[in-house]
Formats: sequence, structure tokens, C-alpha cells
Amino acid sequence: MDFAWLEVTTLAERPDRMPLITTFDDPTVAPFLYQDPVSAALFPALVQRHPQYTLLAVERDTGAPAGMLCTLPFTAGEDGQLPGGGYDAVLLSAAADALAGTTGPQVSALFATVRPQLRGRGVSGHLLALTRRNAAALGHAALFAPVRPTHKHLQPLVPLGQYVARRRADGTAEDPWLRVHERAGGRFVAVAPHSMTITAPLERWRAWTGLPFDAPGPVVVAGGLGPVVCDPERDLATYVEANAWYRHDL
Repeated sequence: MDFAWLEVTTLAERPDRMPLITTFDDPTVAPFLYQDPVSAALFPALVQRHPQYTLLAVERDTGAPAGMLCTLPFTAGEDGQLPGGGYDAVLLSAAADALAGTTGPQVSALFATVRPQLRGRGVSGHLLALTRRNAAALGHAALFAPVRPTHKHLQPLVPLGQYVARRRADGTAEDPWLRVHERAGGRFVAVAPHSMTITAPLERWRAWTGLPFDAPGPVVVAGGLGPVVCDPERDLATYVEANAWYRHDL
């Protein structure tokens, strides 16, 4: 596939493009997914601290942002064990490393997006291939990723491990984003059961979802990979999202 129409650079190579990272808010994404407090507090500053770890694609003719794939160095657990906290845990680890004045030995992909009008043209796979190459050039032997399956929100009550195991007739992953990772050489290694956690008062959940949130227990919401747990007595509801850890040997 020809990607000559794209120009892909790291933010270290083109620091003038740093403002473009805020232009990828997707109107099709459920509003509550932008409310992860760990991400809101840490993600922008860590991307700026490690600009060589983020690839940004722009259309060569117009300069319009086309896609982005952010990775960050982090420190895994003992013996390289991947954290159950997934996305949030990588951010917290990278922030702890920054406070200590060090850079973690592992690298994880954290956020990938393609402008909606350009989806279905192979851009995500192209960015993932270039990200693998970039991680190797930065001295890493493997690229990890707490992957958020693209279509899991359509089956929010199916356990993630079962969902990842689902295959098409040709043996490839049923989910398209998992399939991109596997075609690029990634392999599933573990579920990150609490990759992202969002807790907020019920009034905010009502505003985000249009649902009443007036009874205790799980509530299936549009865009969630699993249900939100409603607790009217405490006027709170909590969403805990599981992601799928993938490893790419480089």
C-alpha cells in the first residue's frame, strides 16, 4: 500500500507540530472516556517530555493532521511483569521515572488514532509498523501495548479474555485493531483488568450518557468496553476498563 501522501515524523523531529496532538478528539468516542484523571493529569506533559516517542502523520499536500501513535518509556514490575493497571499504570510509572530523573527501560504504545475521514485506508497499520521501527531505533527490544479493542464496546458483557480469543474463519483475530497488532507481529500476553478507572458523581454520568443512573448495579453505556457500576447511596458510579496486553518483539 502506498503511503507517499503521508509525512510521518516524531515530535522530536518536528516540535512545531506539538499543538496538533490536541486536534484528534473524536466525536464518535463516548465523552466519559476523556475523563480518566490519570491521563488528564499526566499524558500531555509526558508526551512533551519524550517527544521522540510520538509519531505524528500529516497529509503531505495540505499539512492536515492524519494520525498519531504515542508511546512512552516506563518501568515494568519485577522480572518485567506487565502491570494489571495497563494504560494508567504505564502513565504512573513514566511519571515516577520522570520524578526520579530516569527513563524506563520498557516502552508501551498508549494512544493511537486516525482522523475519521481517513480510516479504512491502512493508516493505523502503517503507523504501528513505523512505531515498531522507532522503538527499536530507540534501543528497545520489545514494544508493549495495553490494546483497547475497537469493537469490544459492541459486546460489553463478554469477558475480555474470551473476546480476544475470538477468531475469524481465516484464523485471524475477530476484532480489527487486535488483528492489526497481530499482523504486525504482536502477540497477546495478558489481560490488564483495570487499565483505566473513571469515577464521578451520578449527575456527571447522566450528562455524559443520557441515562438515569438511579439504581444500584451495573449499567451498560454506549462506548464502554464493560458496564459502569452505579452506587446511588454514595452518589457515585465507576467505570473500570480492561485492556489486552500485547507484546511486539522487535
